[in-house]
Amino acid sequence: MLLCIREGVIYMSKELHMITYSLMVVGALNWGLMGLFDINLVNMLLESMPMLEKVVYILVGASALVEVVYHKATCKLCGGK
Repeated sequence: MLLCIREGVIYMSKELHMITYSLMVVGALNWGLMGLFDINLVNMLLESMPMLEKVVYILVGASALVEVVYHKATCKLCGGK
């Protein structure tokens, strides 16, 4: 189960959090490499599969949206449980 409800609040599961967090790290590292060295790591790894590369970018963006929506509910520093 990727989402769970506790006390009327929707929380993301640990599995979903780990997936979205990992994808956000991939995206952040890719942007850092692009900015510093003009190296697109995702493109380098998937250059022969442009459709899969696009899917990775879409998943990175969707992961960021999921984290933004559910972050406060799950983060201990931001007021989550």
